[in-house]
Amino acid sequence: MKLTHLAPAALTLTALTLAGCSSPAEETTAPAADEVALEVSNARLMLPAVSGNPGAIYFDVENTSDRNYAIRRADVKGAGNAELHGSLEVDGQMMMDSVGQVLVESGGTQSFQPGGFHVMVFDLDPSVQAGTSTDMTLTVVGGKKKTFPVEVRAAGDER
Repeated sequence: MKLTHLAPAALTLTALTLAGCSSPAEETTAPAADEVALEVSNARLMLPAVSGNPGAIYFDVENTSDRNYAIRRADVKGAGNAELHGSLEVDGQMMMDSVGQVLVESGGTQSFQPGGFHVMVFDLDPSVQAGTSTDMTLTVVGGKKKTFPVEVRAAGDER
């Protein structure tokens, strides 16, 4: 029997042994290949005062990467539809409309808040009630996504 038949087995055993030596401290916390490097905080869905009307989602987002991201879509579990919206003043009156995308610059933050950018949610399922939570997924230009929990609050409960 030639030793060349044992070489592949020896290499496999060595690789397995070395792989088992890695410690948790050596593991990275980089986002998955299809997830965007955005950190979201303070996410809350404000239910409408009148059932059947749209609700609004507000949150803060921080771009922890070295590249700019443009958020182009929002999807909310329990909503028939969700749209990125912005508020602006026209002829002394505040107006709101959908926007194509919202830029979050590298190392920067963007607040989605009343009177500014926000996510409008339409056709809310009755199971989406104050005191519960739901999930929202943001999609950026290029297709990467970020999913996170959103606290559901009653109308006027901005605490």
